[in-house]
Amino acid sequence: MTMMTAMKNNKTICVFCSSSSDVSEKIKSDGSLFAKLVAQKGYNLLYGGTAQGLMRIVADSHKSAGGFLIGVIPTYMTNIQSLKDRFASGAASLENMGDQGKLYLGLDEVIKVDDLGPRKQMMLDKSDAIVCLPGGIGTYDEFFTVLTLKQVGSHNKPIFLLNSDGYFDALISLINHGIAQKTIKQGNLKLFEVCNNPEELVNKI
Repeated sequence: MTMMTAMKNNKTICVFCSSSSDVSEKIKSDGSLFAKLVAQKGYNLLYGGTAQGLMRIVADSHKSAGGFLIGVIPTYMTNIQSLKDRFASGAASLENMGDQGKLYLGLDEVIKVDDLGPRKQMMLDKSDAIVCLPGGIGTYDEFFTVLTLKQVGSHNKPIFLLNSDGYFDALISLINHGIAQKTIKQGNLKLFEVCNNPEELVNKI
């Protein structure tokens, strides 16, 4: 693990979100506004460190508003050759990693880790609150990881979903289905909050 520069002594908000550029305009605008409001509050923003998709929109907006930006990224994601070498076995498709491989150049602090597991733990350790914007498999994995760790008492940090464009409606329905089927405890709904707009979310942090 390597680090560059020093983090400001402010509250740090961890953001998990999509690396895709094909999300809706509402999701893009909400992500941009949220990151701007975080900067205006004087909070640091910590995210996955790449320069792609919604992740880049969030990073650009936070930096443009004068925010302090921290990226946590696996070393193999920082160049395309490392990705090709990693997926040469054919066990996974490099196409699925097409949005990776480019480090955001405006980072104020870079933390490099070995893989996704240490990345999630580092992001949790370094943050005061966790926010999930719309995202794919990686974002769902990150949400359920920090949610499970909170469930078993490993941390007590607030977790938020920004339900832009109704994106998380299906996820919330899935959790409610688990509650109805008695596989999920009703009390788990208290472990996170759902917000429908960036202003509401930032005011709750």
